[in-house]
Amino acid sequence: MTSGLHKGMRPRHLVMMSLGAAIGAGLFVGSGKAVAAAGPAVLVAYLIAGTIVVLTMRMLGEMVAADPNPGAFSHYAGRALGPGAGFAVGWLWWVQEALVVAAEAVAAAAILHGLIGGPPPWVWALVFMVTFTVINLAGVGKFGEFEFWFSLIKIAFVVLFLILGTAFLLGWTSAPSPGLENLAELMPTGWQGVIAALLLVAFAFGGIELVAVAAAETADPERSVTRAIRAIVWRILIFYVGTVTVIVIALPWNDPAVAEGPFTAVLNAAGMPAVASMLGAVIVVALLSSLNANLYGASRMIFSLSERGMAPRSVSRLDGRAVPVIGVICTVIPGFLAVPATYFWGSAVLDNLLSLVGSTLIVTWLATIASEIVLRRRADRDGTPLPLKMWLFPYLSYATLIGVLAILLLGLTVEATRGQIISTTVLVLVLFAIGTVMARRPAAGDQERRASLER
Repeated sequence: MTSGLHKGMRPRHLVMMSLGAAIGAGLFVGSGKAVAAAGPAVLVAYLIAGTIVVLTMRMLGEMVAADPNPGAFSHYAGRALGPGAGFAVGWLWWVQEALVVAAEAVAAAAILHGLIGGPPPWVWALVFMVTFTVINLAGVGKFGEFEFWFSLIKIAFVVLFLILGTAFLLGWTSAPSPGLENLAELMPTGWQGVIAALLLVAFAFGGIELVAVAAAETADPERSVTRAIRAIVWRILIFYVGTVTVIVIALPWNDPAVAEGPFTAVLNAAGMPAVASMLGAVIVVALLSSLNANLYGASRMIFSLSERGMAPRSVSRLDGRAVPVIGVICTVIPGFLAVPATYFWGSAVLDNLLSLVGSTLIVTWLATIASEIVLRRRADRDGTPLPLKMWLFPYLSYATLIGVLAILLLGLTVEATRGQIISTTVLVLVLFAIGTVMARRPAAGDQERRASLER
């Protein structure tokens, strides 16, 4: 296990982070686009994707509980599949997170400017980047506490929506209940619509994997990770499947308001415009929470890459608060560059940032599943006890692998995602080759680096 980092993340921080990691634009906005694609049958897509996520996280939890490391899935890929795989997964995920940090700062700034006016969006983006850089430099304990309350706000709003939405469906509000008439046509766009929704839904779960990164700075990772992984099951069932069920019953699937903003549309239909008006502020909080968490996760990932000899050594230096300062600084660079870019090019910056992210989540899932299969077989062969185990190994592990590969192949049939999948695949192969060459040609006399790469 990596040494040097403080165990300042409390169990409640880790659990709350796991609860709030996937509650963001993917739920507040992306769920509406998925409903518009498949109608009520979108619930099938959520159940399929949710099942895959639960199983993948269980596999990740098995590895984290046994070997907590800030490199998480990159570290496990290196152990199971070789240093080339660890290098590729780690750097790809770090680039994705650094770009997402920039995108979230720009998006939150645009929304906040639209809500309250004031300074132009680029000023808000600068304020956000400075604020969250300072928070991440203050130490893992302060980061965990801040993220705890941010996640709590998001979760509280989702719970409020579920309560009010259910009251509307039961006819307990001033607006008449829609009954079940919106379910008259369960699969209006056929299986093609379900497939299209499945791709949207799969990418909405990005962020849950941050729990694995944070576990290395938790005092009791075995117990904390187990609690967090178990919490994911009911979170997906309640927060995602529950809210989408309310949406598809409350409104016609082809209502334009659903695609634009499903939460707002339902609350307005229920006669609660005052609550609906709160949503803009909640989305800003959700984006800033994700920015904060992604900045933390990416800084730890590049720190781990440095410790394993896959990034410059200076990145793994810690300050007096055990914070990888250079790792944090490297991660915020795209965000600070996005500030002047937003000043000159406005909203086009956000679109370009999102287009660069690609389908890296699928790579993370595949690497996690493959690593678990290899490492679990290795542990069983050596008689190594595991604090947390994957259910029905190896059958569910292989079934999950087939499910993720199916999503990947389906993505190649959709024009909107085909280019991202192909470009991501090419990038992974290039990074794998670079990592493999680095592992075979370490610096002369650098025994420590050689040992890091071979672990």
